[in-house]
Amino acid sequence: MSAATLSRRSFISASLIAGGGLLFDLNVPLARAADGTPTILTAFIRILPDNRVIIGAKNAEIGQGAKTMLPMLIAEELDVDWAQVTIEQTHADQSIFGGQVAGGSRTTPREWVPTRRAGAAARAMLVSAAAAQWGVPAERLKTASGKVSDPASGKSLTYAALAVAAAKLPAPDPEKLTLKDAADFRIIGQSIIGPDTPAIVAGKPLFGIDFKLPGMLYAVIENCPAFGGTLKSANIDEVKALPGVAHVLTIKGDGQPESLFDGVAILSKSWWSANKAREALKVEWDDSAVSGFSTEGYAKQAAARRTGKADGDIIRKGDVDAAFAAAAKTVKADYSYPFLAHGTLEPQNCTALFKDGAIEIWAPTQYPENGRSLVAKALNLPPEKIRINFTRIGGGFGRRLMNDYMVRAAVIAAKLPGVPVKLLYSRQDDMRRDFYRPAGWHGFRAALDAKGKLTAFHDHFITFGKDGEPVRAAEMPEYEPPVEFVDNVVMEQSFLSTNMPTGWLRAPGSNALAFVTQAFLDEVAQAAGKDLPTLMLELLGADREIPRGDRSPPFVTARAKAVIEKVCAMAGWDQRARMPKGSGKGFAFYFSHMGYFAEVVEVAIVDSMPKVKTVWVAGDIGSQIINPLNAMHQAQGSVIEGLTQALAGQSITQVAGAVEQSNFDGHPLLRIPDTPDILVEFIRTDYPPTGLGEPALPPVIPAMVNAVHAATGRRIRSLPVTPDMLA
Repeated sequence: MSAATLSRRSFISASLIAGGGLLFDLNVPLARAADGTPTILTAFIRILPDNRVIIGAKNAEIGQGAKTMLPMLIAEELDVDWAQVTIEQTHADQSIFGGQVAGGSRTTPREWVPTRRAGAAARAMLVSAAAAQWGVPAERLKTASGKVSDPASGKSLTYAALAVAAAKLPAPDPEKLTLKDAADFRIIGQSIIGPDTPAIVAGKPLFGIDFKLPGMLYAVIENCPAFGGTLKSANIDEVKALPGVAHVLTIKGDGQPESLFDGVAILSKSWWSANKAREALKVEWDDSAVSGFSTEGYAKQAAARRTGKADGDIIRKGDVDAAFAAAAKTVKADYSYPFLAHGTLEPQNCTALFKDGAIEIWAPTQYPENGRSLVAKALNLPPEKIRINFTRIGGGFGRRLMNDYMVRAAVIAAKLPGVPVKLLYSRQDDMRRDFYRPAGWHGFRAALDAKGKLTAFHDHFITFGKDGEPVRAAEMPEYEPPVEFVDNVVMEQSFLSTNMPTGWLRAPGSNALAFVTQAFLDEVAQAAGKDLPTLMLELLGADREIPRGDRSPPFVTARAKAVIEKVCAMAGWDQRARMPKGSGKGFAFYFSHMGYFAEVVEVAIVDSMPKVKTVWVAGDIGSQIINPLNAMHQAQGSVIEGLTQALAGQSITQVAGAVEQSNFDGHPLLRIPDTPDILVEFIRTDYPPTGLGEPALPPVIPAMVNAVHAATGRRIRSLPVTPDMLA
């Protein structure tokens, strides 16, 4: 979010544009920062002389639908028809537009009220202009379809006709605006196709990989295969003499993966010739400090640490030892999951032009201000000398929250002032220069009393960290289920060292933690003589709100119980015993990114592998589904991605400090024939709407492995699933 402050109560200005149209510069408070200063959202609404409306979409579009959703909110409160609206992508600048991060499923909860206020504020100014012109009270006027009307007199004026007068009026206080009641929504709640969809289907250039400038040079960059290795020497002159090569540059890094590693950049008039020239590059690297890391080594270290003393506690409450000593039954199991790459279909890329002491950047970034800060540091430029333009993103999943490609393109461009430079990673670069979902190992224990009640829970979590802190995306919250619902708990962690850059993968943390916790709880439920939905409902207990200490909304047990009961009804859970041999249904529930989701997966075992037939999804993301078509796509896409992580064979492995996989043959994606039927239903509840890019993903993995157990009696305790596990 922007840290820009507001020094006045008037947050809106309006001005005329060429031809008599009206430009609204709408600055609406979003929230208050820790020090009490408001953060702001700025969106532009342009009303053209022909009464068309151009609305700026301020967040990057990665398929999550923000480019459609945000203008829908504005258009609804502005009271125009969607057919009047044209959407334009803004550039990136939080000092103007407020927060523009696309990640964490935060856009909807963050923008639900302030973005609607932006539309309502513009509408209020237009109504005031009409009231003044007709000499009537503003309260009696109505708006619809981009017009203001007076029911008493029958008069009406288009917004365009009121533009000049509205531009002269004082701005309303957004906090005093009355927003529409949901019953009056005409745009919110409708299924609307994204503005880019026709071009995408037609294969038209939209993405960063498509962007071109006159006189542009294409760049490739070679880095040490082992992360963190430094450059000793390279045959620069020999490569520079190759046909088509314009420049060969050495890059001195700072040792940080999100900014710069040492490297050699080759530039040419075509990407093909630049990448071809790389084959002749002979580089000597010093990787002595980073070549000792390997997947085999991590596994051995984790096994040795599992039974030893942990490095520290995540949470400790009650008397776990006493509960285990008094237990009627105990359950114990070890779970693990691998490093994963993001596997974006569009490789990382960035175009940059350095000129006159400033730089302009065109990038498919989810986190532009982070990129601005990194570029400013790398080039020793003030941030205001950096302009960042969004391009459509061909797959993000959290990978483009990291801006290494932006920094590297900027550093290369700064060495060639006036020359546009486009850095494009090859598929091999993209797979081997990622920020990986961290691997992890969990040693679980659970204690049950004579009535089958869960009385104690213990998890020794082994992951990667440094100086007593987990690496990025390896954190585990202290409220990870079932912690909040069990009296005696120890969650402890131990850390291994790694040179692997790590980062957030769609549903960060949750994509792995849901698998291990819900799959283990399925084992606990079986030991207690119950099924997992019954165990979860018992754990959730009475309807109540459980506060979370990280500024998140409280966990509402009634919402969790409702989606559990809903999905069981959808999937015919009570009839699962009638399924044919070799088939089974599994269940899981998870709460993440403010969304409550329960899922049931039906599998059949075919050639020693689970064939997922149907997935039922019940979700609660609040009171309003803003764009039902996109909501369905988000939930279905989350399920497909979760199944991909578990079933397609994805795993990133490391030898001598370097990643082995180099393409989708080694880190595959789920294909269309393997995609199941996915049935999604949402429960409406009286809570503000929340995001949907991530929370439907985590439950599908444990639901699938629990279904495998139902079909075969075998437990899947590590990912990905392979035929030897069920042969």
